Amino acid sequence: MQADHNTILNHEQIQHKVKRIAYQIYESNVNEKEIVIAGIAENGYIFAQRLASILEDISDCQVTLCKVTMNKKSPHNTIQTSITPEHYKNKSLVLADDVLNSGTALVYGVKHFLDVPLTRFKTAVLVNRNHKKYPVKADFKGISLSTSLHEHIVVQFGDKDVAILK
Repeated sequence: MQADHNTILNHEQIQHKVKRIAYQIYESNVNEKEIVIAGIAENGYIFAQRLASILEDISDCQVTLCKVTMNKKSPHNTIQTSITPEHYKNKSLVLADDVLNSGTALVYGVKHFLDVPLTRFKTAVLVNRNHKKYPVKADFKGISLSTSLHEHIVVQFGDKDVAILK
């Protein structure tokens, strides 16, 4: 790792935060029979997979995973999901992404799911940057940081997860 990169979260911290967020999701959905975890591709989907895996271990409810694909530079264009609206209609849904930067991806993801009635709708992010240009917030977050607009946060998932500030 280069000297100009600062580690925000190491592997163990990321594991702990993902587990804590999964428990918070379960607590807020304790009366639900099914929870849909929709992750914004790519890293948001990896984050969603990890949340879903923990939720399956700690709860009796059915956990459905959904991959949300969008062009993050032009999110107003078509957003696609790996499951049809019939699969998440009238269910509790959590939209997940790794980093909440400007809020653009999350707000367009929220907009997409608002076309279908849901019993509950929440958002989850691993890192919240506090530089939003849209009025969207993360209901569940691992860490909140105030960074400069010139800094960038990168989450790398793998054998050794890490979140770094560039």
